[in-house]
Amino acid sequence: MQLERSDVAFYIFANGSTTRLNLTRRFAETDKALANMSSWPEMELPPSDEQDDDLVVGNRSMFESRLNTFRETISARESTMSGALLWYNRVNTILLEHLTRQIKETDKSGVWRYLIAFKNLLRSIEHTGISMVQGINYFGVGSLSNESYISFVHHDAIGRDLLNASFTYVPSIRQTYSQLASNLYEYGKLRERRREVMGNRQRKSSLDDAEYYFRSMGSYLDQLRTLLKDLRRKIKTYVERSLHEASNQEAVGIAILVLVLIVSPVIIVLVRNAVATIQMFAAHLALKARELKREKRKSDMLLFQMLPPSVAQQLKQTQQVPAEYYEAVTVYFSDIVGFTEIAAISTPLQVVTFLNSIYRLFDARIECYDVYKVETIGDSYMVASGLPVKNGDKHISEIATMALDLLAGSVKCRIPHRPHDKLQIRSGVHTGPVVAGIVGSKMPRYCLFGDTVNTASRMESTGEALRIHISGEMKMALDAVGGFRTEHRGLVDVKGKGLMDTYWLTCKEGVPQADPDAAETQATLLDETYDSQPAFLRRLRGMRGERYI
Repeated sequence: MQLERSDVAFYIFANGSTTRLNLTRRFAETDKALANMSSWPEMELPPSDEQDDDLVVGNRSMFESRLNTFRETISARESTMSGALLWYNRVNTILLEHLTRQIKETDKSGVWRYLIAFKNLLRSIEHTGISMVQGINYFGVGSLSNESYISFVHHDAIGRDLLNASFTYVPSIRQTYSQLASNLYEYGKLRERRREVMGNRQRKSSLDDAEYYFRSMGSYLDQLRTLLKDLRRKIKTYVERSLHEASNQEAVGIAILVLVLIVSPVIIVLVRNAVATIQMFAAHLALKARELKREKRKSDMLLFQMLPPSVAQQLKQTQQVPAEYYEAVTVYFSDIVGFTEIAAISTPLQVVTFLNSIYRLFDARIECYDVYKVETIGDSYMVASGLPVKNGDKHISEIATMALDLLAGSVKCRIPHRPHDKLQIRSGVHTGPVVAGIVGSKMPRYCLFGDTVNTASRMESTGEALRIHISGEMKMALDAVGGFRTEHRGLVDVKGKGLMDTYWLTCKEGVPQADPDAAETQATLLDETYDSQPAFLRRLRGMRGERYI
């Protein structure tokens, strides 16, 4: 269309002379180029003549009809160069806008800058062709009107800017352009002709100069179209390379997909086996965890038999338990009267069995009270209340009630291997402040220290069989609590303490005092068949039996 515009403009300028032009061949080349267009969307068509200013939205067939009508108008009657230039400019503008829209659709691909350079170069040729028509008019008439001169300067400047913009997007075509310009013999004269038109000085009209300018500019535009073809080849090469890379990537993707499809069943089988193994391991781990929990419960039970639960927990967490001072604690001691003589005439196994049976009875009974069994040393049995967990004044009544209970329980028992000998215990109780803490790192024990412990022990050693000997402080504490009966014993010489006023704890109010002689008739004989194992060992044995059942 650009070439056809130039030939038609020169044809009109030469008053229809076809001695140097062949418009029929030019029209055929244009039709062939339009037929090769791959897409033709609906667009606004230019008017068919100068009097028709309406724009009609049409398709390819309507455009070709308008174009043929305009060509017939050129050959049928006299036409003006401005009218022909206006019609072709509108057509080229429409086609360039269509190209611009197609380029915008590819703005995310790598070929985008090549397409922009191609569009700018094509528009540069368009504006240069428009300015060439005004240049032909200048040399043919001798001067340009103000409107024509402004049109020449405007389109010439735009054409040069668009050409430089093409070089910016694709720098490699600048060198090609320089080679084409150097090969053009009349390039230097064209620059002189351009400066002459830019000056717009009055000169003598010359058809030969106009034809020479037309031919020279035509050669220059042909060189630009050669550059356009070279850029088109670059675009084609880039697109083919991109398609080849895409094809290779597609082949690689297909190969990976095929490999994944082949390996997937193997992976699925391996994953299923792994899941099954993990499930079996998890079930086995859960079983071991339950067994570990049972064993931990056993070990904790055994530990709590040796140490107070609160102290044992703190010892497990911090590995140390600092000693603590308690302002009010009640301590109980008891021993077996005549134990030395009994042990002397008994075998070691008989002594152990005897002590175990007695203290198992005591251990079972003290579980009903808020007390803590401190230790047993030989026939000595030591219990305290008010520690390690403080219980206010409750420790007084708890120890007093427990002492009466243990005394009542002891009179019902006999020595297993000496059924005719009576079992008699001697008890002592005192209340006051103590210091308690863990002693030792191997086989640690929770021990009590202070004068209260010594006094309670002296109350026991200076007491009498089947009686509970208490100190004056204990008597005052029992009176403050209430509910217990005591009997005044009098002054007793206590080793390390001197004379002390002491009392007997007889019974609780409302509960009659136990008669040892009456209780003797109901005594229980602990024979050799009695289970002499400690209670916690018996519980562990029972749990182990349940496990194997």
